[in-house]
Amino acid sequence: MAATKREQAAERTSAAAQLRPDIERKVLAILRVVADDGGPVGARIIADKLRAHGIELSERAVRYHLKLMDDRGLTESLGEQGRVITDYGRQELQSARVSDKLGFVISRVDSLAYRVTLDLRTGKGKIILNASLLPADRFADCINIMRRVFEAGYCMSELVAVADAGEHIGDLRVPQGSVGFATVCSVTLNGLLLKSGIPVESRYGGLLEIRDRRPYRFTDLVGYHESTLDPAEIFIASKMTSINTAATEGAGKVLASLREVPAVCLADLERVLAGARKHGLGGVLAVGKPGQPLLGVHIGIDRVGLAVVGGLAPVAALEESGIATVNKAMTGLAEMRDLQLVAQT
Repeated sequence: MAATKREQAAERTSAAAQLRPDIERKVLAILRVVADDGGPVGARIIADKLRAHGIELSERAVRYHLKLMDDRGLTESLGEQGRVITDYGRQELQSARVSDKLGFVISRVDSLAYRVTLDLRTGKGKIILNASLLPADRFADCINIMRRVFEAGYCMSELVAVADAGEHIGDLRVPQGSVGFATVCSVTLNGLLLKSGIPVESRYGGLLEIRDRRPYRFTDLVGYHESTLDPAEIFIASKMTSINTAATEGAGKVLASLREVPAVCLADLERVLAGARKHGLGGVLAVGKPGQPLLGVHIGIDRVGLAVVGGLAPVAALEESGIATVNKAMTGLAEMRDLQLVAQT
């Protein structure tokens, strides 16, 4: 019996992976971009978005790979509109090699941090966004719930962006029935530190226990280098947060991450944090002492730990309240001037 088209495609996929793993990694990266876009997307846009992932492919090279992907049943061409991912493509993306996915999160952190252009003297430039899809018919309720979290300070900033159906929020296309809602991503801080000559390492994303309205200890941690998914997305989907009670009662678990910088940079670190606060960017919940544990986590010799609130923390409060959301951390960059205060939404 002749092999089915899907079986033939699977055989070609397996053979390509064995012969040219470098090509397969590019295919997976293109698939991620097409899947995240949510609608037909062309080679030029794909090439632009790949650069945000640290992958340099020309528009012509992207077209070449897309044609091969069409043949393999991973994508479907809609003519001038661009490509969409197929069900088979989604299956392949889901079962992609763990070794490839392991480096994706931390490489995304480093690539986006390098592209932050915000100037703390002028308040102008680009910062990094997280994107969420909220139900349009409950958007007013969503804002009311999240406002308590913003007011309690469990956010990187009170600056947000809103997009209607059919528009993009970062790299995410907003579908019908949804409103796009963007918050400032904590990786923006990495970019500001790098611009000031301060090396920074993002070590963990996790849950930080709050007691008496103060950070008490990390209770759960996921290493950025060891994870195939963004830790914040994991904890939100698992409904492990209790940000609402942290905001209203002073006790609960909030999304947070742990970073390290060299202890010799401590004075410069304080200067950058002060400059960021002047432009409405905060989010640092605790700064440790050189070489000393921070909130129960070991810190390297001659290094200082920082506990930074997760940029998606306000949206996690919606999941706790029974409102389903779709969340994507580190979805792209935006000009600071294009954001507005959450109180104005």
